[in-house]
Amino acid sequence: MTKRIVIVGAGYAGIEAALTLNKMKKKDDVEITLIDRNNYHTLLTELHEVAGNRVSEEAIRIPLNRIFGFTDVSVVCDEISTFDLENNRVLSATREYKYDYLIMGMGSTPNFFGIPGLKENGFTLWSFEDAVRIREHIKKCFILAAQEKDDAKRKRLLTFAVGGAGFTGVEMIGELAHWTKDLAKEHKISHKEVRLLIVDMLPRVLNVLSEKNSRTSHQYMEKKLGIEILLNTAIKEVTADGFSTGNSFIPTSTLIWAAGIRSSEAVDGTTLETVGRTKRLKVDEYCRTKYNNVYAVGDVVACMDNECKEYPAMVENAIQTAHGVAKNIIHDIKGKEQEKIVVNMHGTMVCIGNFFAVSEIMGKILPVWLSIIMKFLVNIHYLWEITGFWGVAKYLYHELLERRQRKLFLEKHWSTRMQAWWLAPLRVFLGVIWLYEGIKKVSEGWFTSPKLAAFLGMGSDATSSASTSGAFVSRLDELFKLDLGIFNFMIGQQSKLVEGNVISADTFAKVEILHIGNFNLVPWFLENIVLASGATAMFFQVLVVILEVLIGLMLIGGAFSFIASVISLALMTMFLTSTGIYEKTWWMLFASIATMGGSGRAFGLDYYLIPYLNNAWEYFWKNKKLKLFFKGSLQRPE
Repeated sequence: MTKRIVIVGAGYAGIEAALTLNKMKKKDDVEITLIDRNNYHTLLTELHEVAGNRVSEEAIRIPLNRIFGFTDVSVVCDEISTFDLENNRVLSATREYKYDYLIMGMGSTPNFFGIPGLKENGFTLWSFEDAVRIREHIKKCFILAAQEKDDAKRKRLLTFAVGGAGFTGVEMIGELAHWTKDLAKEHKISHKEVRLLIVDMLPRVLNVLSEKNSRTSHQYMEKKLGIEILLNTAIKEVTADGFSTGNSFIPTSTLIWAAGIRSSEAVDGTTLETVGRTKRLKVDEYCRTKYNNVYAVGDVVACMDNECKEYPAMVENAIQTAHGVAKNIIHDIKGKEQEKIVVNMHGTMVCIGNFFAVSEIMGKILPVWLSIIMKFLVNIHYLWEITGFWGVAKYLYHELLERRQRKLFLEKHWSTRMQAWWLAPLRVFLGVIWLYEGIKKVSEGWFTSPKLAAFLGMGSDATSSASTSGAFVSRLDELFKLDLGIFNFMIGQQSKLVEGNVISADTFAKVEILHIGNFNLVPWFLENIVLASGATAMFFQVLVVILEVLIGLMLIGGAFSFIASVISLALMTMFLTSTGIYEKTWWMLFASIATMGGSGRAFGLDYYLIPYLNNAWEYFWKNKKLKLFFKGSLQRPE
């Protein structure tokens, strides 16, 4: 008999639960339904980047059909309004969904703590819509301020406050500190007129982190970004014109509330027991509610640690509780014992703008640069798990190529976009040349007799040859040389002389690495490794031919063009540092760099091949079954 599993909420927990169930069900007769009011999954940890105009809103929104395209999970866009847990069903305004197992993963919502006027006059940062609303509001504030003649109104428009100095609040004010500089310049407003505040009733910012990280973050925000930090200060009341702290009134048109959350308001209409002011659902060690077939995961659940403290509402908690619940449901279906769910928190990372971050990973405080990298890696790992190559590529595209504000000098240049088809003719031509070089070497006997030593200028016949004019000798003349010891660059001319007369001259370029005294790294490597024996020399000789032919075919066909271009660049670099490269082939070095830029995505096999590989990987990862061709395997992501 089919077991119906309904998951309410497509946040981090809901996504993890659905994917884990899909992997583990195998041959079990299980029907998985995921219900959410949106047809997309939001990267909640990156909301501040959209609100602060660092990235486009599309950077944090992932279509659910893209996540579950190669699974048996049924995605339903609907909003559940009633939980009839006695009768094993949930209801929306128009539909009823019956279940054998229910996973409640509705997430959390801002907690206003009963502060008068806060809900009506403050901005929250807890959804995709919130982030876009804040961004557009801040843009409008600068537009209005630029034309405002009343000093008091202008000051209120240019004052931006964040309530709460936790992770969300600190990240939000950090984004504003960078973006408001751009906005001020754009609207011809002195940045000195812009006032940024962060308010918290606790004694220090990022109170859950170590004192060292808290102090470092405080100093960076205050001294580097010019943010006013009001600690031990509570917001008592909020109006359309500003907010009161009890002792003073701060006029502002923008108060972003990030000082606390509670479980989704959807739990209020249930008969389930909640805990404390956060109103998270009380569960047992298996994350079960008082109903044995109803589980709660993520922010909505009051999962306790060994000291009977609630785990914080963070992504790790959401993913681990969801994974554990999915396993327990499958165990229950199979008649196995359930496993106690233990959450292992590995650490936290907080970015304050794009150029500063603090982190504590496994009890270690990482330096700023490594904290920034870790933030990227964590997001990349998560997106790899749910969307494969596509999600990672999309994330890096928005973060590195399409970042909107405070770009460094180099970023302004590398983020300029170009159509891939412009590179197609160059890619094909470069491929033809490599294929020609490989075929020529085959015809010259590179598969059968030693040729590499002479080719590298280390054979007995390297300095003389025969021509139609008779015997000649080669003469090398240095035209330019930059000698730095570690790195030497030379442009020279090789002339062929017959009876003292020059019959031809070719200009070449050569790079030497670590040529110090009598030691020269590349010749040493060639003599002692590549040409160490006849068998080794033949191996590398055949490898060069195979690579040249392979590069040629890959570039002509546009298959794995990035990899082919990297190998092409590696070979040209090898020639540049050993034999030198002649003037007629200099272009190949730069063409290898140019064709790395997605040249196979237009008029090439990469147009079909890369999406197919991503789809095949996703199918395998999400179903734990290797299947090369399936419905949708050739579809391209939009």
